[in-house]
Amino acid sequence: MRVIGLMSGTSYDAVEAAAADLELRGEALVMRPLGHLSAPYPDELRDLIAGSLPPAAATLRDVARLDTGVGQAFAEVAVRAVRELCGGAADLVVSHGQTMYHWVEDGTVRGTLQLGRPAWIAEATGLPVVSDLRSGDVAAGGQGAPLVAMTDALALAALPGVPAALNLGGIANVTVVAPGAEPLAFDTGPANALLDAAVRHFTDGAAQYDEGGRRAGAGRVDPALLRVLLDDPYYARGAPKSTGKERFHLPYLLQALAAAPVAEPDDVLATLARLTAVTVADACRAHGVTRLVVSGGGAHNPVLMGMLAEELPGVDLGSSDALGLPSDAKEALAFALLGFLTVNGLPGAIPSGTGARRAALLGSITPGREPLRLPEPAGQPPRMLHITGGY
Repeated sequence: MRVIGLMSGTSYDAVEAAAADLELRGEALVMRPLGHLSAPYPDELRDLIAGSLPPAAATLRDVARLDTGVGQAFAEVAVRAVRELCGGAADLVVSHGQTMYHWVEDGTVRGTLQLGRPAWIAEATGLPVVSDLRSGDVAAGGQGAPLVAMTDALALAALPGVPAALNLGGIANVTVVAPGAEPLAFDTGPANALLDAAVRHFTDGAAQYDEGGRRAGAGRVDPALLRVLLDDPYYARGAPKSTGKERFHLPYLLQALAAAPVAEPDDVLATLARLTAVTVADACRAHGVTRLVVSGGGAHNPVLMGMLAEELPGVDLGSSDALGLPSDAKEALAFALLGFLTVNGLPGAIPSGTGARRAALLGSITPGREPLRLPEPAGQPPRMLHITGGY
């Protein structure tokens, strides 16, 4: 089955698409990646997303505009993916949409909202669309995140020691696969969320992120600010747990700076990069991780990666590319995989990772132009991911 995965992360800068051929062969799920592409959001839509995210308030009109605008943006990228990545023919589109709110109270997820109406994608491509992938796990008592854990667990299954996968998006999340134990997955805390917010603040919006980590690299870590940030009770909470920009945003950072003022913006950025490195490293040490496979936008920040290496001496640190999962495409491929599992009648969430009562079938299906025809339900879930080819 040829599947296209679509997503936009908590940095909300672009729509990412990745395509792959997927097939179940006994205990293995065989994936042949076909390529990926990225398209920035239109400026007006990006501004609307930014102005609607917590702690800002949004009207129902804003929500409707976002649902349509994101859906149309995803539809345009899906059409390109069919043409440019799939040679003009695909079987399924899987859309994560744009997360606007992840509702957490006292460690329990009450709901989660991803916008981007799938009907626009189905109409533009003519293909069935799997969307709303997180709600099923939340309804089953889970965190609804991190859902990339299924792909991580299958990809790491054959590695020795205690491997873990780390995704450095707006929020950092890890999946740990220890021998003889169920996979464990959780959000460790902010990765790019606070860094990007700080850059936009200090440059009055002229820059969106710290390109190449240059400004963080030029700064010095401020111990007092780092102590204030590390005092957040989220870090002491046990897994499973999840978080988002509704917690780690600019007012949160400004409150920390009020408690521990820092004169130089570059020092703030250096401190925020160290915060991510320390919290990720603490999580890895707590679970005896011996190899860390990294993906996401933060993997391109040499300062952050250098700090991770400093915090985790003796841990093999490398890119997910080495496993055949391109770092920039991994999340979109992971959602393609989840949608493939859904249409084959297989659960996509790991209860030990999300805390759900059961392994839920994920998502809702929007038919394309043709009558909906699903495969016969698969007999057993895969136990490993076998990646072939490359692009």
